[in-house]
Amino acid sequence: MQHQSKLPNVSTTIFTIMSTLANTHNAINLSQGFPNYPSSQKLNNLVTSAMHNGYNQYAPMAGNLDLRLAISNKYQLLYKSTYHPEKEITVTAGATQAIYTIISAFVRPNDEVIIFKPAYDCYEPAVHVNGGKVIPIQLSAPNYKVDWNVVASKISDKTKMIMINSPHNPSGTIWTKNDMLQLQKLTIDTNIIVLSDEVYEHMVFDGEQHQSACLFSDLKQRSFITASFGKTFHNTGWKIGYCCAPDYLMTEFRKVHQFNVFSVHHPSQKGIADYMQDAETYLSLNAFFQQKRDLFLNLISASRFKFKPSQGTYFQVLEYSNITNKNDVDFAKQLTTKFKIAAIPLSVFNENEKDDKVLRFCFAKTDETLVKAAEILCKI
Repeated sequence: MQHQSKLPNVSTTIFTIMSTLANTHNAINLSQGFPNYPSSQKLNNLVTSAMHNGYNQYAPMAGNLDLRLAISNKYQLLYKSTYHPEKEITVTAGATQAIYTIISAFVRPNDEVIIFKPAYDCYEPAVHVNGGKVIPIQLSAPNYKVDWNVVASKISDKTKMIMINSPHNPSGTIWTKNDMLQLQKLTIDTNIIVLSDEVYEHMVFDGEQHQSACLFSDLKQRSFITASFGKTFHNTGWKIGYCCAPDYLMTEFRKVHQFNVFSVHHPSQKGIADYMQDAETYLSLNAFFQQKRDLFLNLISASRFKFKPSQGTYFQVLEYSNITNKNDVDFAKQLTTKFKIAAIPLSVFNENEKDDKVLRFCFAKTDETLVKAAEILCKI
């Protein structure tokens, strides 16, 4: 039997390729975005306690109410912005499921979705599988700044959605208040939905503030915000995330969500809800990750790599044109097999695989791992 693929151009992700290569060659894995240190023992104990206390059956479809209340309180504390815990917050199986479900709920065949590239690799397939058309806007290294005149020229009567991501994976850049105001200006009085991927909101450095979509009143009324407890609390394998949106949007989201996963792991939700009663669990993360960024960059300052310090996320982009003219995919593979350190090439996230001779390194690692990695990079 033969079937026509709905995603004919999708192959194994670069994350799987590089992590498999790292394992095969016993390389330090700074490619895939996960910590190599444990999540909080207190959080682990709270999840275990939730299991012992009977939180082992289906959670409510929208999520454990204690957790939705904790999320609502966080938005009030950080952004002075309100999301109704019963109507405007839904707990999901990670941010990726939230993103896929948002797109599935709203994008119809031939709808256009504007995506800024380099873009995280789950965005485009979700649009394509729902019959939508991706309208890419390529950002340029090393600053990855948005040209809002270009954005304006790409908006049409077919534009259903604009997807944004700040702090930005893979570049480590952040959007400014002016960026958000420009986006608000371009979408006001339209039916365009904004999908704001904010999974790295608690990793913003050098005293800068995260510019959440919820800070801008008109933008908030047309936006979904997606977030990830896996990224925030160092446990990516738990696959717990959430999204927030005005009631009229969330109603449509839940129609799809309930037939997709319905609900997600209940004891994890309860444990996270109890853990978040102490706001320091997330307020302390900017400083925690900035320390790791600074350590890593100080250690590689004598290397031949060039860089601008990451503004957010737990990724650092390094430019290697002083070392070789190899394309970034080949150089990333060489680093893994020969030098025993794995990174992610950015061209795979770009339009037409544009190669800026840059690699993405994850610094959500123990200090010991970062020291070993830096020793290798300084010898290349």
